[in-house]
Order: sequence, then C-alpha cells, then structure tokens
Amino acid sequence: MITFRFASCCLAESKALSLAFFIASEQPFSKELEEVSRRYFPALEAYLKQVDFSGQQGKVAPIAISVNGQPKTIFCVGLGKINKHNKIDIEQFRRACGSLVRAMQSRKIDACSLDLPAATLFGQSDYYVAEQMVISASMAAYRFDDFISDQKNKVRKELSIDCCVSAHANRQELEDGIAHGSIIAQAINKVRHWVDTPPSRLTPAMLAGYAQDVANEFGLKATVFGEKEIVAMGMGGLGAVSAGSHEDCKLAILEYRTAKNDAPTIAFVGKGITFDSGGLSIKPATAMETMKDDMAGAAAVIGAMQVLAQFKPDVNIIALMPTSENLPSGTATKPGDVIRFYNGKTAEVKNTDAEGRLILADALAYAVKHYKPDAMIDIATLTGACSYALGPFFTGLMTQHDDMAQRIEKAAQLTGDRVWRLPMDNDFKAAVRADVADLCNSGNAKYRAGAITAAFFLQAFVDETPWAHLDIAGSAFAVPDISYYDTGATGAGMRLLVALAMNWTKTK
Repeated sequence: MITFRFASCCLAESKALSLAFFIASEQPFSKELEEVSRRYFPALEAYLKQVDFSGQQGKVAPIAISVNGQPKTIFCVGLGKINKHNKIDIEQFRRACGSLVRAMQSRKIDACSLDLPAATLFGQSDYYVAEQMVISASMAAYRFDDFISDQKNKVRKELSIDCCVSAHANRQELEDGIAHGSIIAQAINKVRHWVDTPPSRLTPAMLAGYAQDVANEFGLKATVFGEKEIVAMGMGGLGAVSAGSHEDCKLAILEYRTAKNDAPTIAFVGKGITFDSGGLSIKPATAMETMKDDMAGAAAVIGAMQVLAQFKPDVNIIALMPTSENLPSGTATKPGDVIRFYNGKTAEVKNTDAEGRLILADALAYAVKHYKPDAMIDIATLTGACSYALGPFFTGLMTQHDDMAQRIEKAAQLTGDRVWRLPMDNDFKAAVRADVADLCNSGNAKYRAGAITAAFFLQAFVDETPWAHLDIAGSAFAVPDISYYDTGATGAGMRLLVALAMNWTKTK
C-alpha cells in the first residue's frame, strides 16, 4: 500500500529523492515546477520538447538532476488535454496517478513529494480529488506476486507520497479523502488478490470463509449454508452446478443494518464460481486459462461490504454470494437435465457452461423471499457475449427500471467503474423459453444477444423487485492500457457498489 501525507511546502526545498508534477497538454508550468526548474534545471522546458513531452495523457518524463550533490528525480506526468469546460476530467487524473506510481516502481523509487493540482482544475472538491488519487495510485501499486520466488523480480509496493497543497486547500477535506480512499483501496486490492489466486488455492469453502472473516472483522452478520442445506432447501441451480466437483458449494450471506429507522434495503448478489471448466459442455483449453476469475462478482460484493461496514450508509445491505466449482465428472449435471430452483421454477440445462445464471437464480429467489429488498443488483462474469459486445472497458448494465439505471450510471461516473446500458426489450424474453420446462438456461441462438437473454433468465427470479444486472465478463480481468490496472484482476464493480449504496438516499 501507499502512505499519503499532506503538507504546505515548497517542493524546491523538499528533501525527497523524487519530485512529481502533473502537467496538462500545452499548459504552462505550475509555480512549484517553475521554481524547481529555476533553481535546479533551467533547461527543463527545452528538455521536455526534446523528449516530445507536452503533457500527453499517460506519458511520464523522468529527469535525473543533482541537488547539493544528491541525486534527485523529477517526474513530469501528463494529464492530457483540458476539456471544453476548461477542466481536466477526473479519469485523466486517475490514470496520471497510476502512471506516476508505475514510473516510481520501475525506477525502484519508494518516496516522492508531489505537487497536487488544485481541485478547481477538475471542477471537484478537495475531498474527492484526494480520494480518487489514493484509490488509483494504490491500485497501480498492486501486483499479484505471491508465487514469484526471486525477490529481484518483485516490484516495490510499499510507497510513500507527500502531497504539497496550496494554502487555499481544505485540509480537513483532504484528510478525509485520504482516509476514505485508503479504505476503498485496501478492499479493492484484497478483492483483486482473491480473483488472482489460483483456483486450487481458493475453493468455494475458502471464498465463503473470506466473507466470514470480513464479517468478523467489521461487525457484519454472516450466514454460510453448506451443500447439504442448500440441496435440502431446494436450491437446485446451485446444487446442479456443484454436482461434478468434490468441493461442496456454499451460499454466504452478509448483512449490514443501519441504525436509521425505515431505511430501504438493497440486496447485492455476486456470482462465485471459483473455477469454471464449462462442466460437461467443456470449454476449449485456452478459454479455461483465466476461469479463476469467475468468482469476481462475489469478490466485488464481499469487498464492497467491507467498505460499507466502515462507511455506514443510511441503507440496509444484504449481500449473497453463491459459490461453487463447475467441473465435469460422472456425477456432473448433463445437458438435457431439468432442475428446480428455490422459487419452484424449472429450467432445462442445454449448456452446462451457462452455469452462472443457475447459481444466481437461487440466490436471487432466496433474497426476494427472506429479505424482501427494495432493490436488487447482481454482478457476475456471466457471458462472453457481453465481453465481445463491450470489450474490456465497460461493464454491461441491464435493467428495465430507469431509476435503477440512472443510479448505477451516476455511481459509475463517480468511480470510473464504467457501465454501458444494453436494451432489455421484451422481444428478447422468448429466447429463454423451453419446451420441457419453464425456462432454458441457454438462449435460443436465433435471438443472438447472449448477454441480454441471460439477463432475462435472471429476471424470472426477482418477482416485482426493482433489479439490475451487471455483467463484468469483459471488465473483471486483464483490462489493457489503463495505468492503475495490472495484467490480472481489476476489482470491477466494487467501487460502483460502494458509491451506489452511499448515495442511495441522495439520488432519485
């Protein structure tokens, strides 16, 4: 993790071994950078032109200088272009923070004094700018290196950044932003670590155990059902997916209750397939390589609950994480089998690789019956169709409730956890009808739109509850070209769920 501190100081007099300055495209130097240049490197402007640095988004120009005989590095970090409102978009700042951390790590520099731009440059509050800086920089510092034995091949993750701010900045907002950003950053990197963990080292029982650990540490109520209880309760979807594995499935539930009377209740449901081979409808080998990430939805929900337990929103939150492996064996569910879910509905299993919707269906039905939530959101690495439709940069949003869509889109805008709404038109509903059961788990090919038809399958288990489905199949893992992500897990959806809950009573 990164330690952040704020100070009112002159960077030209800083004793830090590295200094960092954010520069927008074709904009003048800040006063701090001008003074550093005047004292130590008068040729800075000419040098930046020589290396073709003009503040481009994501570009970092490191400059080695000597101050009183001591080596020092100046990092000039590009913010990109100012928009039509004469502001810098906060996402540009997030990525610039990520680029700075990566530059520090590549040069084995563990401490830096940073010239923090005024919040007015982004049209935001001091609190928000500080929070987003901490989250994005901390995410950039993350690496999954548990199994790298050569210490020389590990990057430095424990860093220190001193942020020099103007006398006009609101120090209390900055301190609060650091504190809250650190809580979010710690949780999202924990989520990423779970998702990156090899599947033999993160089983359904272990994932449910992590949920229990979060409950114990942060004061949440936890319930974990084992496979015998799940089958006895009539959760045929979760039981059917687990049938091929010797690892028992679990249903973990976390509950946060606000002290506020008559508060609304929101249910989060996260898919927790700890490894997906496709079952008897087995995947090609290359398609299995990253299937440890198929529990990313459940991980995001657990991480969000860790944060919300500390932030204490004015809403009740119920989190349900159905978790299982999906493996082939002599006991595995077969294509053509018919299963019965918790709410009594049945489905023909035509494709055992469409398993995520089966475990989510039972969890959604259980939430409706036992908690009667005012709204439900499920999050899942559900369909390759969504991944191909939207690519790696956007999570698919599907709902027939415009109010839900607006709330989620607002949360996405606040966090950088981007979503794109896909059309849930009733014309697609026929795609999940079956001849021998109420539903078919694989959408009829003539309707195509696999992400949308999967959402219509889930809709059959929410009754009249306002509900939205988030498909993170593309955004949960291996997102390229964003500086605060690495090669593996991204923590997709966690920041969004936190913002959604925290702002639920503030937005309409």
